[in-house]
Amino acid sequence: MQINEIYKSLQGESTYTGLPCVFVRLTGCNLRCSWCDSEYTFSGGSKMTAEDVWQEVQRLSPDGGLVEITGGEPMLQEREVVPLMQRLLDASYKVLLESSGERLLARVPAGIIKIVDVKCPHSGEPDTFRAENLAALTPRDEVKFVLSNRNDYEFARDFTQRHRLDQRVNAVLFSPAFRKDATGARDSSHCLLDPRELAEWMIADNVPARLGLQLHKFIWDPAVKGV
Repeated sequence: MQINEIYKSLQGESTYTGLPCVFVRLTGCNLRCSWCDSEYTFSGGSKMTAEDVWQEVQRLSPDGGLVEITGGEPMLQEREVVPLMQRLLDASYKVLLESSGERLLARVPAGIIKIVDVKCPHSGEPDTFRAENLAALTPRDEVKFVLSNRNDYEFARDFTQRHRLDQRVNAVLFSPAFRKDATGARDSSHCLLDPRELAEWMIADNVPARLGLQLHKFIWDPAVKGV
Protein backbone atom coordinates (compact mmCIF):
# COMPACT_ATOMS: atom_id res chain seq x y z
CA MET A 1 0.00 0.00 0.00
CA GLN A 2 1.09 3.62 -0.48
CA ILE A 3 1.93 5.13 2.91
CA ASN A 4 2.61 8.81 3.47
CA GLU A 5 3.82 8.61 7.08
CA ILE A 6 3.60 6.60 10.29
CA TYR A 7 4.24 8.36 13.58
CA LYS A 8 3.21 8.48 17.23
CA SER A 9 1.66 11.54 18.84
CA LEU A 10 -1.38 12.54 20.87
CA GLN A 11 -4.78 12.09 19.30
CA GLY A 12 -5.94 15.62 18.46
CA GLU A 13 -9.57 15.00 17.49
CA SER A 14 -12.62 12.85 18.32
CA THR A 15 -13.63 11.63 21.79
CA TYR A 16 -10.17 10.04 22.01
CA THR A 17 -8.50 13.47 22.12
CA GLY A 18 -5.41 13.60 24.30
CA LEU A 19 -4.56 9.90 24.20
CA PRO A 20 -1.24 8.61 22.79
CA CYS A 21 -1.90 7.28 19.30
CA VAL A 22 -0.01 5.78 16.37
CA PHE A 23 -1.08 7.37 13.09
CA VAL A 24 -0.88 5.39 9.86
CA ARG A 25 -1.45 7.97 7.14
CA LEU A 26 -2.15 6.62 3.66
CA THR A 27 -1.42 8.54 0.47
CA GLY A 28 -4.17 9.63 -1.88
CA CYS A 29 -7.52 11.41 -1.71
CA ASN A 30 -10.26 11.82 -4.30
CA LEU A 31 -11.72 14.94 -2.66
CA ARG A 32 -10.32 18.48 -2.63
CA CYS A 33 -11.75 20.28 0.38
CA SER A 34 -11.20 24.03 0.44
CA TRP A 35 -9.75 23.97 3.96
CA CYS A 36 -7.76 20.73 3.69
CA ASP A 37 -4.70 20.71 5.97
CA SER A 38 -3.32 17.47 4.54
CA GLU A 39 -2.76 18.29 0.88
CA TYR A 40 0.74 16.86 1.20
CA THR A 41 -0.89 13.42 1.35
CA PHE A 42 -2.39 13.68 -2.15
CA SER A 43 0.77 12.15 -3.64
CA GLY A 44 4.17 10.87 -2.60
CA GLY A 45 4.92 8.58 0.28
CA SER A 46 6.36 5.13 -0.23
CA LYS A 47 5.21 1.60 -0.97
CA MET A 48 4.97 -0.55 2.14
CA THR A 49 3.63 -4.03 2.61
CA ALA A 50 1.03 -4.71 5.29
CA GLU A 51 3.78 -6.55 7.17
CA ASP A 52 6.02 -3.45 7.03
CA VAL A 53 3.22 -1.30 8.44
CA TRP A 54 2.47 -3.87 11.12
CA GLN A 55 6.10 -3.97 12.21
CA GLU A 56 6.30 -0.17 12.45
CA VAL A 57 3.12 0.05 14.52
CA GLN A 58 4.49 -2.59 16.87
CA ARG A 59 7.79 -0.72 17.16
CA LEU A 60 6.03 2.54 18.08
CA SER A 61 3.47 0.98 20.40
CA PRO A 62 4.55 -2.56 21.36
CA ASP A 63 2.02 -2.99 24.17
CA GLY A 64 -1.11 -2.26 22.18
CA GLY A 65 -2.97 1.03 22.48
CA LEU A 66 -4.65 3.38 20.04
CA VAL A 67 -4.01 3.37 16.27
CA GLU A 68 -5.63 5.65 13.71
CA ILE A 69 -5.82 4.77 10.02
CA THR A 70 -6.11 8.06 8.17
CA GLY A 71 -5.15 9.87 4.97
CA GLY A 72 -5.96 11.15 2.50
CA GLU A 73 -8.81 8.72 2.15
CA PRO A 74 -7.78 5.28 3.48
CA MET A 75 -10.65 3.44 1.83
CA LEU A 76 -9.20 4.16 -1.61
CA GLN A 77 -6.82 1.35 -0.66
CA GLU A 78 -9.57 -0.85 0.74
CA ARG A 79 -8.13 -4.16 -0.50
CA GLU A 80 -4.96 -3.71 1.55
CA VAL A 81 -6.19 -1.63 4.48
CA VAL A 82 -9.13 -3.83 5.53
CA PRO A 83 -6.93 -6.87 6.34
CA LEU A 84 -4.45 -4.58 8.12
CA MET A 85 -7.21 -3.19 10.34
CA GLN A 86 -8.39 -6.70 11.16
CA ARG A 87 -4.85 -7.75 12.08
CA LEU A 88 -4.53 -4.78 14.43
CA LEU A 89 -7.86 -5.64 16.05
CA ASP A 90 -6.80 -9.25 16.47
CA ALA A 91 -3.69 -8.03 18.30
CA SER A 92 -5.92 -6.03 20.71
CA TYR A 93 -5.16 -2.57 19.37
CA LYS A 94 -8.03 -0.07 19.52
CA VAL A 95 -8.35 1.12 15.92
CA LEU A 96 -9.87 4.32 14.55
CA LEU A 97 -10.60 4.80 10.86
CA GLU A 98 -10.96 8.37 9.56
CA SER A 99 -12.99 8.52 6.35
CA SER A 100 -15.10 11.02 4.43
CA GLY A 101 -17.83 8.45 3.86
CA GLU A 102 -17.52 8.92 0.11
CA ARG A 103 -16.34 5.31 -0.18
CA LEU A 104 -18.55 2.45 0.97
CA LEU A 105 -17.81 1.42 4.56
CA ALA A 106 -19.70 -1.88 4.68
CA ARG A 107 -16.51 -3.99 4.57
CA VAL A 108 -14.81 -2.19 7.46
CA PRO A 109 -14.25 -4.79 10.22
CA ALA A 110 -16.88 -4.73 12.95
CA GLY A 111 -14.51 -3.76 15.75
CA ILE A 112 -13.20 -0.64 14.03
CA ILE A 113 -14.27 2.76 15.35
CA LYS A 114 -15.25 4.76 12.28
CA ILE A 115 -14.87 8.55 12.41
CA VAL A 116 -16.78 9.78 9.38
CA ASP A 117 -16.16 13.35 8.22
CA VAL A 118 -19.35 14.44 6.42
CA LYS A 119 -18.45 17.33 4.12
CA CYS A 120 -20.28 20.64 4.55
CA PRO A 121 -21.07 23.11 1.73
CA HIS A 122 -18.06 25.41 2.20
CA SER A 123 -15.68 22.45 1.86
CA GLY A 124 -16.39 22.49 -1.87
CA GLU A 125 -17.27 18.80 -1.66
CA PRO A 126 -20.93 18.75 -0.55
CA ASP A 127 -23.15 15.77 -1.26
CA THR A 128 -20.20 13.35 -1.38
CA PHE A 129 -21.30 11.36 1.68
CA ARG A 130 -22.91 8.11 0.56
CA ALA A 131 -26.30 7.62 2.19
CA GLU A 132 -25.72 3.85 2.27
CA ASN A 133 -23.05 4.46 4.91
CA LEU A 134 -25.67 5.51 7.45
CA ALA A 135 -26.54 1.83 7.76
CA ALA A 136 -22.87 1.03 8.45
CA LEU A 137 -22.69 3.35 11.45
CA THR A 138 -22.68 1.74 14.89
CA PRO A 139 -22.91 3.00 18.49
CA ARG A 140 -19.10 2.95 18.71
CA ASP A 141 -18.64 5.27 15.71
CA GLU A 142 -18.42 9.07 15.46
CA VAL A 143 -19.54 11.59 12.83
CA LYS A 144 -17.62 14.83 12.37
CA PHE A 145 -18.51 18.06 10.58
CA VAL A 146 -15.78 20.61 9.82
CA LEU A 147 -17.41 24.04 9.79
CA SER A 148 -16.34 27.32 8.17
CA ASN A 149 -19.44 29.53 8.53
CA ARG A 150 -23.08 29.71 9.56
CA ASN A 151 -24.25 27.89 6.43
CA ASP A 152 -22.02 24.95 7.29
CA TYR A 153 -23.35 24.96 10.84
CA GLU A 154 -26.96 24.88 9.69
CA PHE A 155 -26.18 22.05 7.27
CA ALA A 156 -24.54 20.02 10.06
CA ARG A 157 -27.31 20.78 12.55
CA ASP A 158 -30.03 19.76 10.10
CA PHE A 159 -28.17 16.64 8.92
CA THR A 160 -27.67 15.57 12.54
CA GLN A 161 -31.32 16.04 13.41
CA ARG A 162 -32.73 14.59 10.17
CA HIS A 163 -30.75 11.37 10.49
CA ARG A 164 -30.91 11.24 14.30
CA LEU A 165 -27.16 10.81 14.41
CA ASP A 166 -27.01 11.12 18.19
CA GLN A 167 -29.06 7.91 18.37
CA ARG A 168 -26.88 6.09 15.84
CA VAL A 169 -23.34 6.86 16.99
CA ASN A 170 -21.22 7.45 20.05
CA ALA A 171 -20.65 11.13 19.29
CA VAL A 172 -21.40 13.89 16.79
CA LEU A 173 -18.58 16.42 16.52
CA PHE A 174 -18.72 20.01 15.25
CA SER A 175 -15.21 21.28 14.57
CA PRO A 176 -14.18 24.75 13.30
CA ALA A 177 -11.97 24.57 10.22
CA PHE A 178 -8.42 25.91 10.46
CA ARG A 179 -6.87 28.10 7.78
CA LYS A 180 -4.64 26.07 5.46
CA ASP A 181 -1.81 28.58 5.85
CA ALA A 182 -2.06 28.72 9.66
CA THR A 183 1.31 28.99 11.38
CA GLY A 184 2.89 30.66 14.39
CA ALA A 185 0.30 31.46 17.05
CA ARG A 186 -1.21 28.41 18.74
CA ASP A 187 -4.68 29.78 19.32
CA SER A 188 -8.15 30.02 17.80
CA SER A 189 -7.27 33.08 15.71
CA HIS A 190 -6.54 30.62 12.87
CA CYS A 191 -10.08 29.17 12.90
CA LEU A 192 -12.30 30.09 9.95
CA LEU A 193 -15.21 30.04 12.38
CA ASP A 194 -14.79 31.49 15.88
CA PRO A 195 -15.26 28.61 18.37
CA ARG A 196 -17.09 30.92 20.76
CA GLU A 197 -19.60 31.84 18.07
CA LEU A 198 -20.08 28.18 17.21
CA ALA A 199 -20.56 27.35 20.89
CA GLU A 200 -23.27 30.01 21.19
CA TRP A 201 -25.13 28.62 18.17
CA MET A 202 -24.97 25.09 19.56
CA ILE A 203 -26.26 26.20 22.94
CA ALA A 204 -29.10 28.20 21.41
CA ASP A 205 -30.22 25.27 19.27
CA ASN A 206 -29.53 22.60 21.90
CA VAL A 207 -27.78 20.55 19.20
CA PRO A 208 -27.03 16.93 20.26
CA ALA A 209 -23.36 17.32 19.33
CA ARG A 210 -20.12 18.31 20.98
CA LEU A 211 -17.73 21.07 19.94
CA GLY A 212 -14.32 19.71 19.03
CA LEU A 213 -11.06 21.59 18.58
CA GLN A 214 -7.94 20.18 16.91
CA LEU A 215 -5.83 19.81 20.05
CA HIS A 216 -2.56 19.25 18.20
CA LYS A 217 -2.84 22.68 16.57
CA PHE A 218 -2.91 24.29 20.00
CA ILE A 219 0.04 22.27 21.32
CA TRP A 220 2.33 22.57 18.30
CA ASP A 221 2.64 25.15 15.52
CA PRO A 222 -0.41 24.53 13.28
CA ALA A 223 1.90 24.11 10.28
CA VAL A 224 3.91 21.25 11.82
CA LYS A 225 3.32 17.83 10.29
CA GLY A 226 3.73 14.45 11.92
CA VAL A 227 2.28 15.45 15.29
